Amino acid sequence: MATTFALLLLSTAIIESMAGILGFGIILAVSLSKCIRSKIWSPYDMIMISLSLCSVILQSWTILNSLISVYCGSSYYEGNAFVANKTVFVFLDYSGFWSCAWLSVFYCVKVASFTQSFFIWLKQRIASLVPWLLITSSLYSFTTALPFAWGVYSMRNNFTAPLSTANSSEMRVTRKDTVVLLIVLSNAGIVFPLILSTVSSILLIRSLWIHTRKMQSNASGYRDPGLEAHMSAIKSVCSFLILYIIYFICLLLLISDIFLPLSIGKSLCSVVIAACSAGHSVVLIWSNPRFREVPVRILHHANCRVRTRSR
Repeated sequence: MATTFALLLLSTAIIESMAGILGFGIILAVSLSKCIRSKIWSPYDMIMISLSLCSVILQSWTILNSLISVYCGSSYYEGNAFVANKTVFVFLDYSGFWSCAWLSVFYCVKVASFTQSFFIWLKQRIASLVPWLLITSSLYSFTTALPFAWGVYSMRNNFTAPLSTANSSEMRVTRKDTVVLLIVLSNAGIVFPLILSTVSSILLIRSLWIHTRKMQSNASGYRDPGLEAHMSAIKSVCSFLILYIIYFICLLLLISDIFLPLSIGKSLCSVVIAACSAGHSVVLIWSNPRFREVPVRILHHANCRVRTRSR
């Protein structure tokens, strides 16, 4: 019964991952087409391309891994393919986390209004810094994923090796140390971008609050387009931050390997992670008119075809 329920949750996660692929695929196609047509790679488009590309590959990789784990069973978790898959999964996840963090920083720098010298310096140079930030964070994700692979390999060997009476205590200590190592490595790759996103969101909220107070004191009875733009950005960042924290908790549980294969806990974490990814793509699409135009056109075209066939 538990295995059946876990498989049902896994199927739900696959469907949500497909929705995430569709959403981020729209963002990737729109951003790439704009850059190719204009021949200008804006910092916002570079961040969106990096984020959407990592998400599309990650969701596709997750679907493939889920199908392989179901059909291969426990033998999949005992081979070296599992270690390689886990390493690629961690690298893609960490790269996506960093892209999300730079998106929050970009929103903060462009929307918030602070008079500090560092903030002014950052606002003037953000366009030239974004490519280097993306490259550096990708290298950081790669270097963090490599020792993680060694930790997964060591823990797999420790857990699959039989425990003899003589060295059972020593093996238990080794297993505990390996689990601790995995948690430390996972935190090293996720905590820094989480801090960046949180700090950027708080600064953006503070700036918006100050701007709103000024607008209320000088209210003229008309809606301020600038204030509406601020509100749209802050809603996007806050929604993303909530999804980010939930994603962070579930991912930490998954990569720490505290759940058994095809267990309810692991499948539930996979469902939540896939839902957060799909939700993030929806937030990004509906907060940007350029992205929102594509699904609106698709729905309009589908409705026209349905009406034509009904006639």
